[in-house]
Amino acid sequence: MIERADEVRDQALRLPIEARAALAADLLASLDGEPEADVEAAWAAEVQRRARRLLSGEDPGHAWEDVRARLRADLER
Repeated sequence: MIERADEVRDQALRLPIEARAALAADLLASLDGEPEADVEAAWAAEVQRRARRLLSGEDPGHAWEDVRARLRADLER
């Protein structure tokens, strides 16, 4: 089995970067098992809620530079 895995890995490493990235994402996702329907629905609802707040102007969001600076400051504490 290990020889087969080595062969598959060697073949995968010869793929273009986009194909390797997609394959890696699929492999990582496969480790999580099947997504639960209620979790998927909850995430979809949350994404819609956030998008509505952003598009309506209720939540203007934050500039990436500000967020990055705040995260760096938090990590340095």
